[in-house]
Amino acid sequence: MAKLHLITGATGLLGSHIAKQLCEAGERVRAFIRPTSDTRHLRDLDVELYTGQLDDIASIRRAVEGTDIVYHCAACVSDWGSWNEFHTGTVVTTKNLVQACLKAGTPRILHVSSISVYGKRVPKDGLVPESTPIGQSHWLWDHYGRTKVLAEEQFQKYPDVVIVRPSWVYGPCDRNSIPRVIKALRSGRVRVIGPGDNTLNMVFAADVARGAVLAAQSNKTQGKSYHLCSPGEATQRDLLDLLCNQLKLPPVKRTIPLQWAWRAAFLVELLFRIARRRQPPPITRRAIYMIGRTTRFSIEAAERDFGWKPLMPLQDGLKTTVDWYLQQEQQKPNNHQQSES
Repeated sequence: MAKLHLITGATGLLGSHIAKQLCEAGERVRAFIRPTSDTRHLRDLDVELYTGQLDDIASIRRAVEGTDIVYHCAACVSDWGSWNEFHTGTVVTTKNLVQACLKAGTPRILHVSSISVYGKRVPKDGLVPESTPIGQSHWLWDHYGRTKVLAEEQFQKYPDVVIVRPSWVYGPCDRNSIPRVIKALRSGRVRVIGPGDNTLNMVFAADVARGAVLAAQSNKTQGKSYHLCSPGEATQRDLLDLLCNQLKLPPVKRTIPLQWAWRAAFLVELLFRIARRRQPPPITRRAIYMIGRTTRFSIEAAERDFGWKPLMPLQDGLKTTVDWYLQQEQQKPNNHQQSES
């Protein structure tokens, strides 16, 4: 009989791609969803929808019963919010899942973390390996990065876990990062940060999903962590030029030094926090971090242990993503900004 796979965050960017690939492989899939989740991306799949809350341990225990592998994709994914929102949405939910799985016979857990666990400063020379210490050099209010570190710590005593750390994930069903870049480009607010020659290791969601499934099913991965990143095939300028070309917008010419952008973002964040604004500011340091720095992370371990490397070229992946986004706009012509699931 096919294995039973449970996916938390199954309506999000990565979770929906994992569900699709598992269904195509003939596996049994159970999606753990909130009562308010938008399930449109799961409707055409043979998926069992299990409604519950990750802050309700009893409902999680029922969901994990009989499962062979649990893909933990759910987290608070944003560049803005309170510490309590991030801690509850990422750390507490992970702790609850671990406790439920311990009671349910310890199925294997594939935990989706992030390269953000390394903080802002990483080695400048060579590729960053998985052995690099995590939880260092996080900036003030880097709630996302800090809670990702704390979420990983919840697995210290769990007997069968695999951790994957993707870089910037994009693709169809992205309702967070690329849509915000598109909106900023349309408004004319975007500047090239620094010289724009920093390499970005953006990675297509379907590639990350394939890596997650391979890692979860390999007998070589127990207790290990893996980067799921691209080799850094494009620069910041390449990304902006590709997006402007797709959107039929003029290329971005104006620039701003990295340190100026970082300080300006801090001041804007400070003002928004003083005013207790829930709406994200127009620019944040996490956005600067994602697009303005060089990211070079080794994927040697993933290639060695389960034969993974990304396949989708950035140019093709961005075209697919932008086409998907524009199609969503046509369906909702008066709603350019989509909510996070």
